[in-house]
Amino acid sequence: MDQDNRGYYVPQQDYPTLTAARTFISQVFLWMTFAMVVTAITAYMFATSESLIMSLRNPVTGGLSGLGWIVTLAPIGFVLLMSFGFQKLSVSLMALLFIAFSVLMGMSLSFILLVYTAASVYKTFAVTAAMFGIMAVLGYTTKTDLTRFGSLMMMALFGIIIAMLVNMFMHSETMDYIISVIGVLVFTGLTAYDVQKLKRIGAGGVEAMGDANMRKLSIMGALTLYLDFINLFLFLLRFLGNRR
Repeated sequence: MDQDNRGYYVPQQDYPTLTAARTFISQVFLWMTFAMVVTAITAYMFATSESLIMSLRNPVTGGLSGLGWIVTLAPIGFVLLMSFGFQKLSVSLMALLFIAFSVLMGMSLSFILLVYTAASVYKTFAVTAAMFGIMAVLGYTTKTDLTRFGSLMMMALFGIIIAMLVNMFMHSETMDYIISVIGVLVFTGLTAYDVQKLKRIGAGGVEAMGDANMRKLSIMGALTLYLDFINLFLFLLRFLGNRR
């Protein structure tokens, strides 16, 4: 097995066993769906409760409170911990970390419901779900090897991150628009690439990696697709969202 650039162990098998791949992919999407539901419920609870949302804001400065900064930055730490601790963490701990990550993301995303109208958020979510679904099906069914395409998307992703950091100081609306366009394209493409990669991982089956590793990989796969969906949603919201 080889280790890809996200730390997953991928079996070298060009034509995966269909049954094993379907079972694994179904587990991945079940975890992803569960995480999305947890995030949505948490975001709604915080957005509709003044006491909860104010716990994330500093009443004096109007900026983030200490808890708000933790909620904003902690998800990055969770992703790194789950990625680099893959071999050492148990299945139950991986699941607990993923659920906690989903809650933190919901708390962080609650601000969106305060900034944008509910109608535009629902509309953007529907568009995101449609685009994500189409690309997921494409990634699962295509016979074309998307490895090189995925590598290009990852390079573009790093470029977006650098451009966003630069634009924090430049405050260029034009650059912000360009970043948003590229962001939509990148995460649309990554969805297809990640689904194909996960299909191949599932083809290895329990015999190749063991039951525990397969269960942990299903959680990590769900995390990958969750991040693809959320980032695609956030970039689309810049175009489709109507501010209050």
